[in-house]
Amino acid sequence: MADIEYFYSAHSAFAYLGSAKFLQIARAGNHRIVHKPIELTPVIEAGGAGSTRKRGDAHRAYYFGREIKRWSEERNAPVMDGIPTHHHNDMTLPNCMLIAAVHEDTNADQLAHVLLEAHWRDDADLADRDTLVRLATSIGIDPGPLLEAALTPAVRAIYESNTEEAIGRSVFGSPTYFVDGDMFYGQDHLEMVERALTKPYAGAWPPSSAA
Repeated sequence: MADIEYFYSAHSAFAYLGSAKFLQIARAGNHRIVHKPIELTPVIEAGGAGSTRKRGDAHRAYYFGREIKRWSEERNAPVMDGIPTHHHNDMTLPNCMLIAAVHEDTNADQLAHVLLEAHWRDDADLADRDTLVRLATSIGIDPGPLLEAALTPAVRAIYESNTEEAIGRSVFGSPTYFVDGDMFYGQDHLEMVERALTKPYAGAWPPSSAA
């Protein structure tokens, strides 16, 4: 069965909105999710879009308002009103905790989902260690080894490598999925991801002219 490479950040709105659907797709076909948490801002800026905090009021109102609310209803993924209070905190610790979960052979799929959900549904501060302890414990994961590993140079190096890889592979933001090298940006493409797992699309990414 094909693996699905998953580039995302622990605080990404659209990664959360697609998370339950994504896990359903992976489980239904027994596909392994290859988690690659990234530092999101440099990836977005490398793609030429610029930080969401620097975009116009109309864009932000649409992106953080109407679009999120519609997809929340479509995916049955409840969200709080407005932007989470701690949304612009440093996400290094939760992202590295997820990397540690992968390397400690812990349930990174479920941990990623609960972090995303808590941030966007419950206004959780993912940069807070006690919050991460509580969330991991709530799903039966021992947070101690993961948080200890998250602080190590080895895990931080993987985090940097994931971010550099995302930029090198023209990832535009979070979430981005790869199936056999074909890139799908945004949770609104999950149905296409599902199809690609059994019937690849014609053509290739990147196109030869952009390689």
